[in-house]
Amino acid sequence: MTIASKLLISALALWAAIFPNKALSVLDDASSSLLNSFNAYYIYVVTLFLFFCIAMTMIPAIARQKLGDEKAQPEFSNFSWFSMMFGAGMGIGLMVFSTAEPLWHFGENPEIIGGDIQPHSDEAVQFAFRYAFLHYGLHPWGIYVITGLCLAYFAHRYHLPLTIRSTLAPLLGKRLNGYIGHLLDITAIIATLLGIAVTIGYGIKQLIAGFNEITGVEWMMMASEISTTPQATKPALLTALFMVMFLSIVSAATGIGRGIRLLSNINLGLSCLLLLVFLIFGPLIFLLDLYGRASIDYLLSLPAISVELFEPDTTSGQWQEQGTILYWAWWIAFAPFVGLFLARISKGRTIREFIVGAMLAPAAMCFVWITLLGGTAIHLELSGMADKRIIEAPMSAQLFETLSVLLSENLFSGFAQLVSVLTVALILTFLITSADSGILVLNTIMTGGGNQAGLKHKIIWGLILSIVIAVLLISGGGSLQALQKAMIMGALPFSMVMLLMCLALAKDLIYRNYISSDPAK
Repeated sequence: MTIASKLLISALALWAAIFPNKALSVLDDASSSLLNSFNAYYIYVVTLFLFFCIAMTMIPAIARQKLGDEKAQPEFSNFSWFSMMFGAGMGIGLMVFSTAEPLWHFGENPEIIGGDIQPHSDEAVQFAFRYAFLHYGLHPWGIYVITGLCLAYFAHRYHLPLTIRSTLAPLLGKRLNGYIGHLLDITAIIATLLGIAVTIGYGIKQLIAGFNEITGVEWMMMASEISTTPQATKPALLTALFMVMFLSIVSAATGIGRGIRLLSNINLGLSCLLLLVFLIFGPLIFLLDLYGRASIDYLLSLPAISVELFEPDTTSGQWQEQGTILYWAWWIAFAPFVGLFLARISKGRTIREFIVGAMLAPAAMCFVWITLLGGTAIHLELSGMADKRIIEAPMSAQLFETLSVLLSENLFSGFAQLVSVLTVALILTFLITSADSGILVLNTIMTGGGNQAGLKHKIIWGLILSIVIAVLLISGGGSLQALQKAMIMGALPFSMVMLLMCLALAKDLIYRNYISSDPAK
């Protein structure tokens, strides 16, 4: 598995680096074709995953089953458990999309496309948050929970290896010890490395933008002959990458109980501080009212928008393909990485506790982020204070632009610099947490689901990850986009594996609870 994984990853990364435009063109056409052809499939299968999770919590005999033997106790406190889940599952993505996502739907959503409401209007706010909550709410966390729950159940309950192949044991039995099992785990390794590489690559660029915002150092971001918009320079990219990956390897080397847990706790603490800034200096009454109305609207419209399907050739269909369906494929592609990490830290939890803790609680936290950051940005635009500065800013800079307008308008312009430092620190810790979690997952799969990976192996996989990201960053943005397309293409076959996971878990739970309580049978 190790040799095959390294060869496939190297070949794909080199192709994307040496021929970025060709790779992007080929993979873009292939991924767009898949998304367009399987749009209805993605809509219905992700809704099925959500329904399956809810059903698990509603059946008492199943919900109280432990992920482990009956005497197993949770390894981590609820605070550390939640902070690690949140950091691995969303983390760095929310630093960009808490602002960018509702702003996008504020100017474009099915209601606006249909001509029922005007973009950037008061009426558009409701629908902006309805679809932002859809894309970052119960559905994505339900995808993660399916993978994590199946992994945790079979690994901790039956002492099977913590690898993807173990989730299909009730269906395929000993055949998983052969090529089928190797193929499943190699797929998980490649998906994990690609997902982390793409995430860290884009996150590094936002980190440099934050450093540039604070220091104003010119060599970090410069205009080029191709674009007059300042872009991160290669020396800045490599310097930031070295800092992030060095700290990530150190964190991974200290183990999940020390480095990763400590960083995740710091993440959550810094996140609360940033949210507190928006609560204190933002439009508090508007935000509280928005959170209540948006949450109720999301829950009431959830059954309808979960199965909402537009014709592919229409403008609404194109919006759905570039939005909802792309997101569903993106979350599925991340499921092997996030799911295995969730399973690793959840031994001793009950099925209901796992689903509530890994789906409902993080989704609610995402809603808070999106409401406070995105709601503040939209309020500044509606009131005229921003004068389209936030809407017209690059996606990675919209959060910093929101903070600049918000704090300067409140006569706290000096304080804005301090908050920018806090934001950059949060981006940095999220990047480190994502990378060290990825290194842990890679080593877990490589050791057959065990925790015995030595320091040498953690360093090796950390270096491999660093080299892949460095090559992609130096060769240009097209390489990162090409790998992103490749990862999205891999989501389709893995979604089918997830369906088999659900079937395997349901088969075992029904047999254990309603046919025989003897697991040996």
